Amino acid sequence: MEGRPIIRTEGLTKRYGGQEAVRSLSLEVREGEIFGFLGPNGAGKTTTLLMLLGLTVPTAGTVEVCGLDPVRRARAVKQLVGYLPENVGFYGDLDAVESLAYIAALNGRSPDDAARVIPGLLEQVGLAAAARKKVGFFSRGMRQRLGIAEVLLKDPKVLLLDEPTLGLDPDGAARLTGLIEALNRERNMTVLLSSHNLHQVQRISHRVGIMIEGGMVASGPIDALAEQTFGLGGSRYSLEEIYLKYFKEG
Repeated sequence: MEGRPIIRTEGLTKRYGGQEAVRSLSLEVREGEIFGFLGPNGAGKTTTLLMLLGLTVPTAGTVEVCGLDPVRRARAVKQLVGYLPENVGFYGDLDAVESLAYIAALNGRSPDDAARVIPGLLEQVGLAAAARKKVGFFSRGMRQRLGIAEVLLKDPKVLLLDEPTLGLDPDGAARLTGLIEALNRERNMTVLLSSHNLHQVQRISHRVGIMIEGGMVASGPIDALAEQTFGLGGSRYSLEEIYLKYFKEG
């Protein structure tokens, strides 16, 4: 995976009072790759995602997304980047079609244009059969897939996903992970995936980064990290073993 950098940070830092949530983070995500973004709760992953979106201002350092500075060009960045937060919010009394039509209107799409693209999006995320079901009756997995359909409405170049499989059963997690992998493969969509589901991250990620206490302690292809960490053939070690070693040492 040798695409050009589409996300780049240098010395990115965020302090809240005396607490350093992100510490001198240098990160590079290449166009067309799935990058697994790992770390325990409180490591600074969500704060980093918010800075990439321009939703919080860095204390120090630089950040660039799709060639744009999110601090100065936040609106332009949001037009190119789809963000799925950990907890997706929908109006429970709207059905799936109505929910996407509402979001489409907020994004300036005409009703006719929305009506044209929504059925295809619901088909793509596996919700065509639930198109007229009230979202209040959706399972968590269905809501997550509807959230991905929502961010795809603007045909983004980059997806930022914050714990998309959290709370899903194994089948739901596998379905959502398969959808992410298909979007990357079929649309060459760049994905920054923050997750605790190490098995799924290992299965689909081209490279991973591990954050501990606000700083990046390791970054690269999984096999290379295993060899670097244990000094032996990378394929002998799982991502979980690599992650736990860094976590314990951190």
